[in-house]
Amino acid sequence: METVGARILVVDDEAAIAEAVRARLASEGYDVTVAADGPQAIDAAARVRPDLVVLDLMLPGMDGLEVCAAIQRERWVPVLMLTARVGEEDMARGFASGADDYLTKPFSLRELSLRVGAILRRAERARPEEGPLAVEDLAVDPASRRVTLGGEDVPLTPLEFDILLALAREPGVVFTRDLLMDRVWGYRDFAGGRVVDSHVARIRRKLREPEEPRFIRTVHGVGYAFRA
Repeated sequence: METVGARILVVDDEAAIAEAVRARLASEGYDVTVAADGPQAIDAAARVRPDLVVLDLMLPGMDGLEVCAAIQRERWVPVLMLTARVGEEDMARGFASGADDYLTKPFSLRELSLRVGAILRRAERARPEEGPLAVEDLAVDPASRRVTLGGEDVPLTPLEFDILLALAREPGVVFTRDLLMDRVWGYRDFAGGRVVDSHVARIRRKLREPEEPRFIRTVHGVGYAFRA
């Protein structure tokens, strides 16, 4: 997917913020649509079919988590959540609803732009010519972006898939949280460790290994490694 000309849906009830974000992204060549509340956002997502949604968490009436889940039910699309708070529970709920990343208010338009670009480029980093990676009954196929465990599909989000693939490509190599942020997200920030930990925990649950990791091991004080 080309990032220039990508369709972006901006959802924020604060008109000044929405306009500032729209103007910045439009100046960089993106095709930007703005919505002020949840129902407008859901309607716009179905009509515009955006490549990325920039979504405020604290919307009136229907909050950002509900909007994110509703949009994702129709069609998966990466979501960058804007929020004044990033507690562990909020983060977990956001990822569960389908969010890919968080940006805490107040934020700089430059940082927003960098994150938008990183999210849009993420899909370009797959290597279709690479064959499936397999360990025991786990198979990770970069070409089809499919993960199976014991022959059954594992429903990973695209971001979860990218994390698992990054680890599986280099078994035994210890990835620090910052390195995973660089490799998968394309940038790093102060909250990166918590973001990485939340996604790895979700991957482990889906691989049915919350207590006795078979595939992803924790290197305490450092990061994570895939089974060698």
